[in-house]
Amino acid sequence: MSGMDVARLAACLRVHLGPFEGPLAVRAVEGGQSNPTFLVDAGAARYVLRRKPTGSLLPSAHAVEREYRVMQALEGSAVPVPRVRLLCEDAEVIGSAFYLMDFVEGRILTDQTLPGMAPSKRRAHYDALNRTIAALHGIAPESVGLGDYGRGTQYVQRQIARWTRQYRSAQTQRIEAMESLIEWLPVRVPPQAGTGLVHGDFRLDNVIFHPSEPRIVAVLDWELSTLGDPLADFAYHCLNWRIGLGVHRTLAGLDDAQLRALGIPTEAEHLVAYCARTGLGTDEAIAHWPFYLAFNLFRLAAIQQGIARRALDGNAANRRAADVAARVEATAAEGWRVAAAVPGRASLLTRGF
Repeated sequence: MSGMDVARLAACLRVHLGPFEGPLAVRAVEGGQSNPTFLVDAGAARYVLRRKPTGSLLPSAHAVEREYRVMQALEGSAVPVPRVRLLCEDAEVIGSAFYLMDFVEGRILTDQTLPGMAPSKRRAHYDALNRTIAALHGIAPESVGLGDYGRGTQYVQRQIARWTRQYRSAQTQRIEAMESLIEWLPVRVPPQAGTGLVHGDFRLDNVIFHPSEPRIVAVLDWELSTLGDPLADFAYHCLNWRIGLGVHRTLAGLDDAQLRALGIPTEAEHLVAYCARTGLGTDEAIAHWPFYLAFNLFRLAAIQQGIARRALDGNAANRRAADVAARVEATAAEGWRVAAAVPGRASLLTRGF
């Protein structure tokens, strides 16, 4: 249990959530690369616990407190989230800060091609993803008490600076593509079209679908959420059309005809649908799309480097962390490949535009 004192956790839950019958049952859930996640059975109630990892942590990383706050604020909004029950910042209880949320029944889908589904069902699932992230970006932060959740303006500039620092803190070798991106990105940031609540890691396997319907019943993993540029957030969501974000099968390598045969929207179609839902100008989004893709590939490589460092230090949250470390160079190389095509519109390496 990563040093977790289950008896102390049980005592904490009885104080804050009330009595329950029988012993507390806790088991680790495989999945999250960043914050260790556990399934907690307390009598008839079932919860999910998210905690900070043990060991030396990068500055500002693993912000379980922010996850708790944003989900608490979004309860009852157009964006479905699990109900949060408890935030404990006392590291004496289980060795680190943690929060508890309700367990949500449903499907977590990991294969982006959605095998076994009819094309119409696949399209409906992707439409639900598009609708949900558009709804998130449509929420006025002040209306849910998150007006001070981040600075909002100059989001991309601050993210480039932040992830450059994080990457340098975790760096294990020199990667030429990362060095090129660190130099190229800051001087090519487009004007920020608007400010909204951004998830930071919105993808297929970070949502729970209804057990039988193409409907999202919970959005998970809000650690990287803040106020920022919605188009940057959406571009990250679209990286699965470009590159693997994990060990799960992605859409990378499928051409537009193959995607349409499966019933899955192309990257371009997904962007156009998002623009229609949010009112963002399609021409403006397309013009800046390569930059946002390159930025997000850089950011992803920096995140992966942090996982690589934790694997090296022996405190990674996921047993696949060493495999993730091997992908840092490939992610950075893809980012620089996209960046190298800017600014010539005719030579943009963006599928479908």
